[in-house]
Amino acid sequence: MSVSVHLRPSIMCGMRTLRALVVTLAATVVTGAAATPAQAAALPSYETWITDVTTVTDQASDYLDDRLPAGGARAAIVLDIDNTALQSKYRPYAATPSVLALARQARADGAAVFFVTARPEIIEAATEANLSIVGYQWTDLYTRPTFNFEDNQTLKTKARIAIERRGYTIVANIGNSATDLGGGHAERTFKLPDYGGQLD
Repeated sequence: MSVSVHLRPSIMCGMRTLRALVVTLAATVVTGAAATPAQAAALPSYETWITDVTTVTDQASDYLDDRLPAGGARAAIVLDIDNTALQSKYRPYAATPSVLALARQARADGAAVFFVTARPEIIEAATEANLSIVGYQWTDLYTRPTFNFEDNQTLKTKARIAIERRGYTIVANIGNSATDLGGGHAERTFKLPDYGGQLD
């Protein structure tokens, strides 16, 4: 006797999501996501990092309270991904709580959310799956095109220019590296801790 098994759509969706996250896990090699024991020993504790991040995102939240809604302007915020939107070094693939809250605040006040990352476009789909699973909603994601070898600051500045050319005013740019924030094309920048470059 043969038995036919039909998976519910929700289960099938979950299986697809799991496959996407497996690809994201493989991308750890590319992004340097997880800390080795030696690196972890040199890093501040997770609790310290969360506290330091929250200090900055609280400032950004206060600023957005005053800046948004933006009237007739099409406001946007830009977020880096690794060690900004996601806890790549400490807890790979988990959302950074106060950054997720900031993204939700911006959207609630009418701003678009853009991700600008140096991650290669080959893992774009897996990155999108990760961001979606942990609760982010966004307008667009800019990754590094294949065969693009520009330095990170140039790459990310060009992405912000592209966002502006779509008619948006970038009211805030949040990242943990100077290369996330340099190059202009944002009204305000907010730098999360990188502890001397230990969080890339």
